[in-house]
Amino acid sequence: MNIRETTRAARIDGKGFAAGVRARVADHVAELTSVQGITPGLAVVLVGEDPASEVYVRNKARQTREVGMTGFEHKLAAETTQAELLTLLARLNADPAVHGILVQLPLPRHIDTEAVLAAIDPAKDVDGFHVSNVGLLATGQKALVPCTPLGCLMMLRDRLGSLKGLNAVVVGRSNIVGRPMAQLLLRDDCTVTVAHRHSRDLEAICRGADILVVAVGRPRMIPGDWIKPGATVIDVGINRIEAGDGRTRLVGDVDFDDAARVAGAITPVPGGVGPMTIACLLSNTLTACCRAHGLPEPEGLTA
Repeated sequence: MNIRETTRAARIDGKGFAAGVRARVADHVAELTSVQGITPGLAVVLVGEDPASEVYVRNKARQTREVGMTGFEHKLAAETTQAELLTLLARLNADPAVHGILVQLPLPRHIDTEAVLAAIDPAKDVDGFHVSNVGLLATGQKALVPCTPLGCLMMLRDRLGSLKGLNAVVVGRSNIVGRPMAQLLLRDDCTVTVAHRHSRDLEAICRGADILVVAVGRPRMIPGDWIKPGATVIDVGINRIEAGDGRTRLVGDVDFDDAARVAGAITPVPGGVGPMTIACLLSNTLTACCRAHGLPEPEGLTA
């Protein structure tokens, strides 16, 4: 009997899962505030007026307030100099009320992004992009982890329980998703392959995966017949394509309908990985706050 005709993958509800993460964060924040007299604080810095970034920052600010954290918004003009931005970051680094700092990317062209990210205190680097956190993650030490890979890991643990011994394939090697995702899977004792544009026989590599994480930014790149029957598929891609009549719609890097006939479970786009990113930003801020005050870290909300 053809498995593609008899099975349908479970849909991993990232939106619902993210709501659960935010609820757990809110509970921890309420306890910190009432018992310890400490309220986690998240500072978000936006330079310029990129419309997509402004929407994202507004969502972050709203969700920060909803979980009981203190939000510090710094909206700077596009003409802000690098020196002025670095001065602000130095002030936020020294502010004990600020436990997490996020600089919204992309930055204007005249500002060196790497220099800005390097200026953030690693202990407050809730994006997990500072080279110190990257190095700590790569060597298996305690670090603040990039939000999107952390969200993927949370959903995988929830779906599969122990990941020990599973074959995991990560398609894409970006510093934001692919590389940290591979490190997190290694820490959970998976056997990990990182595939990229120069990988030979990508189809065969994907077919060997019990866990397939795809983050390349190419719409529907992975068809269903590249997927091992019963595999868990995490689709990080968010691509806007033409839908006819002048409309557009979002699709992932995986052909969802085709893959859902083969996989055991799969994240949709939208509604899969996307909602987890801000939820994990809040959990990272909570974790940073607990570490700053020598308190136990929130169970199940860290890597």
